[in-house]
Amino acid sequence: MDSYDDRGVTAGRAAGFVPGATEAPEAVPEVPDAAESAGPPDAVGAPEDPPGPGIPSGGIAALSLPYQAVAALALAVVGVIACVHLGMIFLHVAPSNTLTKQNGEAIDDWVYPEFEQNWKLFAPNPLQQNISVQVRAQVRTADGQWKTSDWIDLSAQDGEAIRGNLLPSHTVQNALRRAWDFYTASHDNANKPNGMRGALAERYVRRTVMLRLADQDLGGKVERIQVRSETMWVKAPAWSDEKTNGRPAHRVLPWWPVIEGDLPEGARRASEASR
Repeated sequence: MDSYDDRGVTAGRAAGFVPGATEAPEAVPEVPDAAESAGPPDAVGAPEDPPGPGIPSGGIAALSLPYQAVAALALAVVGVIACVHLGMIFLHVAPSNTLTKQNGEAIDDWVYPEFEQNWKLFAPNPLQQNISVQVRAQVRTADGQWKTSDWIDLSAQDGEAIRGNLLPSHTVQNALRRAWDFYTASHDNANKPNGMRGALAERYVRRTVMLRLADQDLGGKVERIQVRSETMWVKAPAWSDEKTNGRPAHRVLPWWPVIEGDLPEGARRASEASR
Protein backbone atom coordinates (compact mmCIF):
# COMPACT_ATOMS: atom_id res chain seq x y z
CA MET A 1 0.00 0.00 0.00
CA ASP A 2 1.47 3.42 -1.04
CA SER A 3 2.12 6.05 1.53
CA TYR A 4 0.76 9.57 1.43
CA ASP A 5 4.13 10.96 0.18
CA ASP A 6 4.30 8.41 -2.62
CA ARG A 7 0.92 9.42 -3.80
CA GLY A 8 1.94 13.10 -3.83
CA VAL A 9 5.05 12.34 -5.86
CA THR A 10 3.14 10.25 -8.31
CA ALA A 11 0.54 12.99 -8.76
CA GLY A 12 3.26 15.58 -9.24
CA ARG A 13 4.96 13.53 -11.91
CA ALA A 14 1.66 12.97 -13.69
CA ALA A 15 1.11 16.75 -13.77
CA GLY A 16 4.63 17.38 -15.09
CA PHE A 17 5.95 18.92 -11.87
CA VAL A 18 9.66 18.62 -11.18
CA PRO A 19 10.86 19.33 -7.64
CA GLY A 20 12.96 22.44 -7.47
CA ALA A 21 11.51 23.99 -10.60
CA THR A 22 10.72 27.69 -10.48
CA GLU A 23 7.65 27.66 -12.75
CA ALA A 24 4.29 26.48 -11.61
CA PRO A 25 2.74 23.58 -13.47
CA GLU A 26 0.12 24.27 -16.10
CA ALA A 27 -3.44 23.63 -15.08
CA VAL A 28 -4.94 20.58 -16.68
CA PRO A 29 -8.60 21.08 -17.63
CA GLU A 30 -10.95 18.74 -15.94
CA VAL A 31 -13.16 16.59 -18.12
CA PRO A 32 -16.66 16.45 -16.70
CA ASP A 33 -18.26 13.14 -16.16
CA ALA A 34 -21.06 11.96 -18.44
CA ALA A 35 -23.56 12.34 -15.65
CA GLU A 36 -22.51 15.93 -15.01
CA SER A 37 -22.55 16.89 -18.73
CA ALA A 38 -26.16 15.79 -19.10
CA GLY A 39 -27.39 18.93 -17.33
CA PRO A 40 -30.47 21.11 -18.06
CA PRO A 41 -30.83 22.48 -21.64
CA ASP A 42 -29.62 25.91 -22.60
CA ALA A 43 -31.87 28.65 -21.21
CA VAL A 44 -31.87 30.55 -24.50
CA GLY A 45 -33.53 27.85 -26.56
CA ALA A 46 -35.76 26.48 -23.83
CA PRO A 47 -39.47 27.47 -23.95
CA GLU A 48 -40.77 29.70 -21.21
CA ASP A 49 -42.98 28.19 -18.62
CA PRO A 50 -46.66 29.16 -18.99
CA PRO A 51 -47.92 31.65 -16.43
CA GLY A 52 -49.33 30.11 -13.37
CA PRO A 53 -52.99 30.20 -12.43
CA GLY A 54 -54.29 33.68 -11.62
CA ILE A 55 -51.52 35.49 -13.54
CA PRO A 56 -52.82 37.51 -16.58
CA SER A 57 -51.06 36.70 -19.86
CA GLY A 58 -51.85 40.02 -21.65
CA GLY A 59 -54.60 42.11 -23.28
CA ILE A 60 -57.31 43.77 -21.20
CA ALA A 61 -56.78 41.21 -18.46
CA ALA A 62 -53.28 42.61 -17.87
CA LEU A 63 -54.69 46.07 -17.05
CA SER A 64 -55.58 47.24 -13.62
CA LEU A 65 -59.20 47.11 -12.54
CA PRO A 66 -60.02 50.82 -13.27
CA TYR A 67 -58.50 50.57 -16.76
CA GLN A 68 -60.38 47.35 -17.41
CA ALA A 69 -63.63 49.14 -16.57
CA VAL A 70 -62.79 52.05 -18.92
CA ALA A 71 -61.84 49.67 -21.75
CA ALA A 72 -65.01 47.64 -21.30
CA LEU A 73 -67.14 50.82 -21.30
CA ALA A 74 -65.45 52.08 -24.50
CA LEU A 75 -66.05 48.77 -26.25
CA ALA A 76 -69.69 48.80 -25.16
CA VAL A 77 -70.19 52.35 -26.50
CA VAL A 78 -68.58 51.44 -29.84
CA GLY A 79 -70.75 48.35 -30.07
CA VAL A 80 -73.94 50.29 -29.37
CA ILE A 81 -73.08 52.97 -31.96
CA ALA A 82 -72.29 50.29 -34.55
CA CYS A 83 -75.61 48.55 -33.92
CA VAL A 84 -77.53 51.84 -34.13
CA HIS A 85 -75.76 52.77 -37.38
CA LEU A 86 -76.48 49.41 -38.99
CA GLY A 87 -80.11 49.66 -37.89
CA MET A 88 -80.49 53.17 -39.35
CA ILE A 89 -78.94 52.16 -42.67
CA PHE A 90 -81.18 49.09 -42.82
CA LEU A 91 -84.32 51.16 -42.22
CA HIS A 92 -83.15 53.73 -44.77
CA VAL A 93 -82.81 51.20 -47.60
CA ALA A 94 -85.71 48.98 -46.49
CA PRO A 95 -89.15 49.30 -48.11
CA SER A 96 -91.58 51.71 -46.50
CA ASN A 97 -92.97 50.32 -43.25
CA THR A 98 -94.39 51.46 -39.94
CA LEU A 99 -91.00 52.24 -38.40
CA THR A 100 -89.79 54.29 -41.36
CA LYS A 101 -93.05 56.24 -41.47
CA GLN A 102 -92.98 57.06 -37.75
CA ASN A 103 -89.24 57.76 -37.53
CA GLY A 104 -88.45 58.91 -41.08
CA GLU A 105 -87.11 62.30 -40.00
CA ALA A 106 -84.75 60.80 -37.41
CA ILE A 107 -83.49 58.25 -39.96
CA ASP A 108 -82.86 60.94 -42.56
CA ASP A 109 -81.04 63.12 -40.02
CA TRP A 110 -78.74 60.20 -39.24
CA VAL A 111 -78.10 59.13 -42.83
CA TYR A 112 -77.83 62.45 -44.67
CA PRO A 113 -75.51 63.75 -45.83
CA GLU A 114 -72.58 61.57 -44.70
CA PHE A 115 -74.08 58.10 -45.18
CA GLU A 116 -76.28 58.55 -48.23
CA GLN A 117 -77.16 55.32 -50.00
CA ASN A 118 -77.99 55.00 -53.70
CA TRP A 119 -77.67 52.52 -56.55
CA LYS A 120 -75.81 54.65 -59.09
CA LEU A 121 -72.71 52.48 -58.74
CA PHE A 122 -74.68 49.56 -60.19
CA ALA A 123 -76.50 51.54 -62.89
CA PRO A 124 -76.60 49.63 -66.20
CA ASN A 125 -75.69 52.80 -68.09
CA PRO A 126 -73.47 55.05 -65.94
CA LEU A 127 -73.19 58.76 -66.64
CA GLN A 128 -70.91 59.53 -69.57
CA GLN A 129 -71.01 63.29 -69.18
CA ASN A 130 -69.22 65.91 -67.15
CA ILE A 131 -71.73 68.53 -66.01
CA SER A 132 -70.47 71.75 -64.47
CA VAL A 133 -72.60 74.49 -62.92
CA GLN A 134 -71.61 78.06 -63.70
CA VAL A 135 -72.96 81.46 -62.66
CA ARG A 136 -72.57 85.10 -63.58
CA ALA A 137 -73.84 88.10 -61.70
CA GLN A 138 -75.03 91.64 -62.35
CA VAL A 139 -73.68 93.94 -59.67
CA ARG A 140 -74.25 97.58 -58.85
CA THR A 141 -70.98 99.39 -58.25
CA ALA A 142 -70.39 102.12 -55.69
CA ASP A 143 -71.01 104.85 -58.29
CA GLY A 144 -74.36 103.34 -59.26
CA GLN A 145 -73.32 101.67 -62.50
CA TRP A 146 -74.22 98.14 -63.57
CA LYS A 147 -71.58 95.54 -64.24
CA THR A 148 -71.94 91.95 -65.48
CA SER A 149 -69.29 89.50 -64.34
CA ASP A 150 -67.79 86.68 -66.36
CA TRP A 151 -69.03 83.13 -65.98
CA ILE A 152 -67.72 81.56 -62.78
CA ASP A 153 -67.31 77.77 -62.82
CA LEU A 154 -68.52 76.69 -59.37
CA SER A 155 -68.05 73.00 -60.13
CA ALA A 156 -64.40 73.62 -61.00
CA GLN A 157 -63.94 75.33 -57.64
CA ASP A 158 -65.41 72.27 -55.91
CA GLY A 159 -63.05 70.04 -57.88
CA GLU A 160 -60.03 72.05 -56.76
CA ALA A 161 -61.19 71.85 -53.14
CA ILE A 162 -61.54 68.06 -53.35
CA ARG A 163 -58.42 67.25 -55.38
CA GLY A 164 -55.58 66.19 -53.09
CA ASN A 165 -57.75 66.29 -49.98
CA LEU A 166 -57.79 62.95 -48.15
CA LEU A 167 -60.93 63.85 -46.19
CA PRO A 168 -63.00 66.23 -48.36
CA SER A 169 -66.18 67.70 -46.97
CA HIS A 170 -69.36 65.94 -48.05
CA THR A 171 -70.95 69.39 -48.49
CA VAL A 172 -68.26 70.47 -50.95
CA GLN A 173 -68.72 67.26 -52.91
CA ASN A 174 -72.51 67.23 -53.16
CA ALA A 175 -74.23 70.52 -52.22
CA LEU A 176 -74.00 72.13 -55.65
CA ARG A 177 -74.60 68.89 -57.54
CA ARG A 178 -77.66 68.02 -55.49
CA ALA A 179 -79.09 71.51 -55.96
CA TRP A 180 -78.74 71.28 -59.75
CA ASP A 181 -80.14 67.73 -59.86
CA PHE A 182 -83.11 68.90 -57.80
CA TYR A 183 -83.75 71.75 -60.22
CA THR A 184 -83.53 69.68 -63.41
CA ALA A 185 -85.79 67.00 -61.91
CA SER A 186 -88.49 69.55 -61.05
CA HIS A 187 -88.37 71.60 -64.30
CA ASP A 188 -88.84 70.80 -67.96
CA ASN A 189 -86.48 71.76 -70.76
CA ALA A 190 -88.14 75.19 -71.00
CA ASN A 191 -87.25 75.81 -67.31
CA LYS A 192 -90.88 75.67 -66.25
CA PRO A 193 -91.76 73.80 -63.05
CA ASN A 194 -93.47 70.48 -63.62
CA GLY A 195 -94.71 69.98 -60.08
CA MET A 196 -95.23 71.46 -56.64
CA ARG A 197 -91.51 71.56 -55.81
CA GLY A 198 -90.39 73.88 -58.62
CA ALA A 199 -90.30 77.04 -56.50
CA LEU A 200 -88.45 75.22 -53.74
CA ALA A 201 -85.84 74.01 -56.23
CA GLU A 202 -85.29 77.55 -57.51
CA ARG A 203 -84.77 78.89 -53.99
CA TYR A 204 -82.40 76.01 -53.29
CA VAL A 205 -80.25 76.87 -56.32
CA ARG A 206 -80.25 80.61 -55.59
CA ARG A 207 -79.23 80.13 -51.96
CA THR A 208 -76.50 77.63 -52.87
CA VAL A 209 -75.06 79.98 -55.50
CA MET A 210 -75.22 83.06 -53.29
CA LEU A 211 -73.51 81.16 -50.50
CA ARG A 212 -70.64 80.57 -52.90
CA LEU A 213 -70.54 84.14 -54.18
CA ALA A 214 -70.54 85.63 -50.69
CA ASP A 215 -66.77 85.14 -50.39
CA GLN A 216 -65.95 86.64 -53.80
CA ASP A 217 -65.39 90.30 -54.60
CA LEU A 218 -67.33 91.07 -57.78
CA GLY A 219 -66.93 94.83 -57.56
CA GLY A 220 -70.29 95.70 -56.03
CA LYS A 221 -73.54 94.42 -54.60
CA VAL A 222 -75.02 91.43 -56.42
CA GLU A 223 -78.47 92.32 -57.72
CA ARG A 224 -79.19 89.49 -60.17
CA ILE A 225 -77.69 86.13 -61.01
CA GLN A 226 -77.91 83.78 -63.97
CA VAL A 227 -77.06 80.09 -63.73
CA ARG A 228 -76.20 77.69 -66.52
CA SER A 229 -74.89 74.16 -66.90
CA GLU A 230 -72.15 73.09 -69.28
CA THR A 231 -72.26 69.46 -70.40
CA MET A 232 -69.22 67.80 -71.94
CA TRP A 233 -69.29 64.23 -73.19
CA VAL A 234 -66.55 61.96 -71.85
CA LYS A 235 -64.27 60.93 -74.70
CA ALA A 236 -64.45 57.31 -75.76
CA PRO A 237 -61.34 55.19 -75.16
CA ALA A 238 -58.85 54.73 -77.95
CA TRP A 239 -59.89 51.14 -78.60
CA SER A 240 -63.58 52.05 -79.01
CA ASP A 241 -65.30 52.94 -82.28
CA GLU A 242 -67.84 55.15 -80.50
CA LYS A 243 -68.04 58.74 -81.71
CA THR A 244 -68.57 61.49 -79.14
CA ASN A 245 -69.45 65.14 -79.57
CA GLY A 246 -66.61 67.34 -78.36
CA ARG A 247 -68.61 70.57 -78.25
CA PRO A 248 -70.11 71.65 -74.91
CA ALA A 249 -73.88 71.95 -74.52
CA HIS A 250 -75.32 74.71 -72.32
CA ARG A 251 -78.58 75.02 -70.47
CA VAL A 252 -79.04 78.66 -69.51
CA LEU A 253 -81.57 79.70 -66.87
CA PRO A 254 -83.24 83.11 -66.79
CA TRP A 255 -81.94 85.99 -64.72
CA TRP A 256 -83.09 85.82 -61.11
CA PRO A 257 -83.28 88.85 -58.83
CA VAL A 258 -81.48 88.35 -55.54
CA ILE A 259 -83.68 88.84 -52.47
CA GLU A 260 -82.72 88.91 -48.81
CA GLY A 261 -83.77 85.29 -48.33
CA ASP A 262 -81.16 84.22 -50.90
CA LEU A 263 -78.31 85.69 -48.89
CA PRO A 264 -76.64 83.55 -46.20
CA GLU A 265 -77.63 85.86 -43.34
CA GLY A 266 -81.11 86.44 -44.72
CA ALA A 267 -81.67 82.71 -45.17
CA ARG A 268 -80.57 82.09 -41.60
CA ARG A 269 -82.92 84.75 -40.20
CA ALA A 270 -85.79 83.41 -42.30
CA SER A 271 -85.10 79.90 -40.99
CA GLU A 272 -85.07 81.11 -37.41
CA ALA A 273 -88.31 83.07 -37.89
CA SER A 274 -90.11 80.01 -39.29
CA ARG A 275 -89.33 77.94 -36.21
